[in-house]
Amino acid sequence: MKHKELKIPNCKNFSGYKPCKPYYNCIENGCADDPESAMGTKILIVSLDALGNVLDNTPLLHAIKRKFPVSTIHWMTLPNAEKILFNNKFIDKLFLWDDESRMIVRNIEYDIVMNADKSLYACAFTNDTKAKKKLGFILNKDGKIVPANDAAMYSYSLGIDDRKKFRENTKTGVEIIHDVFELKYERDRYVFELTEDEQKYVSKYKKSIKFDDKKVYVGFNTGCSELFPNKKMTIEQHVYLIKHILKNKNNVVMLLGGREDTSRNKQIFKSFSHSHQKRIINTPSTEGIRRGACYMSIPDIVISGDSFGMHLAIALQKYIIAWFGLSCQAEIELYDYGIKLYPKDLECSPCWKRVCPFNLECIDMIDLKKIIETVNKFKK
Repeated sequence: MKHKELKIPNCKNFSGYKPCKPYYNCIENGCADDPESAMGTKILIVSLDALGNVLDNTPLLHAIKRKFPVSTIHWMTLPNAEKILFNNKFIDKLFLWDDESRMIVRNIEYDIVMNADKSLYACAFTNDTKAKKKLGFILNKDGKIVPANDAAMYSYSLGIDDRKKFRENTKTGVEIIHDVFELKYERDRYVFELTEDEQKYVSKYKKSIKFDDKKVYVGFNTGCSELFPNKKMTIEQHVYLIKHILKNKNNVVMLLGGREDTSRNKQIFKSFSHSHQKRIINTPSTEGIRRGACYMSIPDIVISGDSFGMHLAIALQKYIIAWFGLSCQAEIELYDYGIKLYPKDLECSPCWKRVCPFNLECIDMIDLKKIIETVNKFKK
């Protein structure tokens, strides 16, 4: 068979390396798969930065499939976000940010590249991709980040105008990124599914903690990324909240968090007497994102600052009591299932500063009584 005679199938499952199905030659006999396997519109999403942002961008997948029903979706992300996009039915190929993946992606001709990140390396990479259309953000000839399309201008302006971002914007981040990529926003949920094995693990774990469906399980996502440590409540605030929440005999507390929260959660747990500890479950925090999601799936309510844990709780459709200090509450979509607490009369909040010059007033001002009241009024 000569090279010029090759009729490469327009199929997602054909690799050119081995048969898609045993003993079937797709080139000679035609594609063996149904029309749903057609590649259609080839789309690359570039979403690298911050685990919460990656998860926050997954609602785009619903809108992409509505606009391009026959399409192939590739997603480029950092290795630490791989587990967030694992088991995602919309993504045909997940590429992790390494030399090999970048080399492969640069050699694919896409119809559309959508870059969600305003970072130099994401924009430089987007410049290097081959695509009929680029949406989101790129670099100009001087190495400056600029919008790639007119629809990205509003998002771009938020990054360079503090008043607009902190005081005037009322759009959620999910809505804004839909606008950037010229997609219709219909308040689709995050895309994050536990596997069958993970669901079995959750059932097993619930048995081990003697889970009682009649009780209200209150999850405390106690930490956040070390990049912005001032997104945390103090340990004393957590102890105060848990102490008052446990006054209601129907409440059970679960401490949640990642590896960086291990010591913190242990300290909170040890602040209580043995009798109280019986109603506090200190979940393992060193078993990775997927296992952490298993524990997060158990509580009815999750109390959290603006962090990856908050986004994970949104993805798992938990009732959320979210509090904000340095970050922008308007940009978070709770899908009408939860409340936001934030200082309304504090001139310096939000600020997105890593170091606070004002003694963390925004943390001191968190309405702890409102949190307790909301938990006690919750009905399953």
